[in-house]
Amino acid sequence: MSALAGLDIALWDLKGRKLNVPIYQLLGGRVRAKVSVYAWIGGDRPSDIETAAKARLAQGFKAIKMNATEDIGWLDSPRTLESSVERLKIVKALGMDAAIDFHGRLHKPMAKQLAKALEPHGPLFIEEPLLSEHQEGIKQLSKLTTCPIALGERLYSRWDVKRFLKDASVDVLQPDVAHCGGISELKKIAAMAETYDVAIAPHSPIGPIALAACLQVGICTPNHVIQEMSLGIHYNVLAGEYDIHSYLKDPSVFEVKDGYVEALAGPGLGIEINEELVRKVAQTSIPWPLGGFTGKDGGLREW
Repeated sequence: MSALAGLDIALWDLKGRKLNVPIYQLLGGRVRAKVSVYAWIGGDRPSDIETAAKARLAQGFKAIKMNATEDIGWLDSPRTLESSVERLKIVKALGMDAAIDFHGRLHKPMAKQLAKALEPHGPLFIEEPLLSEHQEGIKQLSKLTTCPIALGERLYSRWDVKRFLKDASVDVLQPDVAHCGGISELKKIAAMAETYDVAIAPHSPIGPIALAACLQVGICTPNHVIQEMSLGIHYNVLAGEYDIHSYLKDPSVFEVKDGYVEALAGPGLGIEINEELVRKVAQTSIPWPLGGFTGKDGGLREW
């Protein structure tokens, strides 16, 4: 963490002089003053959606994302999809937008049905309706629904993304700055996507350095539409009482106002990490466990 913070947060010119400018200024300058953001509700097994959505509203969010389903069989009862539609309706009734993450849990027989059922209620997008390995299935599904299709967290470079752009099967790309090769590769992916009229909404359910990097790209990227933010995400319970703001010396830089985070004004990534706290938490933190579901028949299902 210390080395990463020193390299990414401070910028230097070729003469060894510190540059007191944010990264977005080095990437062409800003095209917006603030970045739209969303937060998670509901966890891996969605529940108590109304209470959770109201809490996000109180925090300043105007959009959320939630998992579409729990685990679903390859071909399951259509009744298993009814609660997904009801949860979307609950959030929309509060005046919020909702992205629905299929998380690649569904297979084509169920994904087609769920996309059709959600369509009349206007999800912001449906994410990973099928796993990215199923390129032909995603292309087929894209022709069956008007719901914007998002994916990209399991794609790691421009070359992975290219085939989905050529297929015209994706509407929103979600590269992860920590997976795809950093800020430079994320910016290149965004530029490629723009030529296909595809939006960018980076995947980032992790910490403050990754979020700050995404926000820097968002400020200077025309087709960037919304940013995932891990404030209060269910994975953070592994760190006890700590959350994404905890590791910043100035947590106000990530303050959400009316659905947006203002452009980070500080140099580099625009944040300063409390490295002492990071070292302290690292002493007791446990590794993030790999998730998994088991069906009623005892068979393993996609998490």
